[in-house]
Amino acid sequence: MSNSIGQLHICMLGSGNVGKSALTLQFMYDEFVEDYEPTKSDSYVKRINLYGTNVDVSILDTAGQESFAGVIDTNYRSGDGFIIVFSLTDMESFKAVDSLLERFLIVRPSACPPRVLVGNKADLTDERQVSPELALRTARQWNIPYMETSAKENVNVQEILLNCYNQH
Repeated sequence: MSNSIGQLHICMLGSGNVGKSALTLQFMYDEFVEDYEPTKSDSYVKRINLYGTNVDVSILDTAGQESFAGVIDTNYRSGDGFIIVFSLTDMESFKAVDSLLERFLIVRPSACPPRVLVGNKADLTDERQVSPELALRTARQWNIPYMETSAKENVNVQEILLNCYNQH
């Protein structure tokens, strides 16, 4: 087992109230926080062992507000990997995915960083508005992986980061 330390800077992108903070906190602390204040922008670091290498994973949990375009562009330029999150219970958050992905073509036209499309809140099956087929079609159009998660039930939370790391 290697003791070398790698780094992976992940940026969580998506509309407000899709569960970016819940996914981040679940990954960092193995806990689901039901009620919390909307994020302005928070950063977290956790050392994990991936395939025998210690990796410092830093996650930038963004506000989900497009009004901070300059800040968002900085995040697009500096991240090693991106997790684009929408809520399976909110069609509008899914519709915002294309504009988030299109921003990569403007900000990083020569580089295609690792990206994972994530449909969160899979546990709320009765409230689902986005079908798996629709989400998969969008992921295929952008040539990125798609995963469904539940931050509340800790489903596929670790796997999102592994998926992003494996593309790195």
